Amino acid sequence: MRLGWFTLLLFMTSLTQAAALQVEGVRLWAAPDSTRVVFDVSGPVEHRLFSLQGPDRLVIDLNGASADRDFASSPTRGGLVRNLRSGTRNKDDLRLVLDLAGPVRPKSFVLKPNAQYGHRLVVDLYAADGASGTAAPTRVTPKSEPTGLRDLVIAIDAGHGGEDPGALGRHGTREKDVVLNIARRLAKLIEKEPGMRPALIRDGDYYVGLRKRIDTARQHGADLFISIHADAFREQRVQGSSVFVLSRGGASSEMARWLAARENAADLVGGVSLVDKDELLAEVLLDLAQTATLGTSSAVASNVLQEMKRLGKVHKKDVQHAGFMVLKSPDIPSILVETAFISNPDEEKRLRSGTHQEQVAQAILNGVRRYYQYNPPPGTRLAVAAKEGRRHVVQRGDTLSHIAHRYGVSMRALRNSNKLNGDRLLIGKVLTIPSTDG
Repeated sequence: MRLGWFTLLLFMTSLTQAAALQVEGVRLWAAPDSTRVVFDVSGPVEHRLFSLQGPDRLVIDLNGASADRDFASSPTRGGLVRNLRSGTRNKDDLRLVLDLAGPVRPKSFVLKPNAQYGHRLVVDLYAADGASGTAAPTRVTPKSEPTGLRDLVIAIDAGHGGEDPGALGRHGTREKDVVLNIARRLAKLIEKEPGMRPALIRDGDYYVGLRKRIDTARQHGADLFISIHADAFREQRVQGSSVFVLSRGGASSEMARWLAARENAADLVGGVSLVDKDELLAEVLLDLAQTATLGTSSAVASNVLQEMKRLGKVHKKDVQHAGFMVLKSPDIPSILVETAFISNPDEEKRLRSGTHQEQVAQAILNGVRRYYQYNPPPGTRLAVAAKEGRRHVVQRGDTLSHIAHRYGVSMRALRNSNKLNGDRLLIGKVLTIPSTDG
């Protein structure tokens, strides 16, 4: 009988030990202004954290937990983290210590399991000097020529990143990796484009908050925001690219948000502060700014979609409208490009190809170039170049009257500059656009 009780006691003890919370792994992502550390745990976790100095370190205590692996073999260095140590506290608890490169402002939260990960404890570290971007941002002045002209700034946003891999292909291709490659290729192409300058929102495997992506574009003085993604659907046969702009419903909700906090909205209507304006006037000013932004967004998106059609199948033949957060900037024209369905095996294979990634980047640039060739913002080098030597390549569907109207010249001046005897145009012919009707 005693042996039976002893056996039962051993069995219950083993169950208790098996049920103890386990830290199963750790992942780290270092962004330019913050570092995220994610601990994979076997169940819901209770924790406490506090900072110590001399040297700087962050202590994380996990109740009733233990580590079932050696963290020395894990990627536990980078960004603000120099090292990770662990040890037992009060016999039953686990103490994790992050050795830091300097003082930080920590933020922690827990996440429940999803389709990819189990329970997680997330610790975000921000440099204590305000480098996390929560302080008033410093606006980056676009590069200018001695004449005072500036480059057109294109903000390129690779979706997802870090802990958020985005959609997954059947063969393990991660959306965050593919779109970052395309974004980098697009940036290199824009660097070679006269009168343009790229600004990558993320240039590594780390996550950037959705509103922070917009704020970063604004800090760079962006004229256009392009968010790059790769779609997914439960049916593998669905395929094709799409281009999105903000829906009217999304624009309305965002206007309400800015009106509620208009002391922060001084830059959204050409530098005009909304603080001292009554509700109706503030709403009218913001609506005008949003309307102009949405108009430009739709026009750019239409040009990019036409280029994507040349590259391959599109999922929808027209520009789509949605309330994506990254499209909600009232002052920066914004488009979102779903490059393909990563859930489609054929498109996944193409997305993995460097050649195809380059073609996608080139198609996006071609669409952007075509729009700004005809609509360069005042004060940019593109505006001067367009005025001094404008050219138009005849596309299918072009007419002489349409081209003349687009450039603000008469049909007579257009005929004279190009020695045209009639209105018949050949596709591919390059027309010289006169600067005046003289």
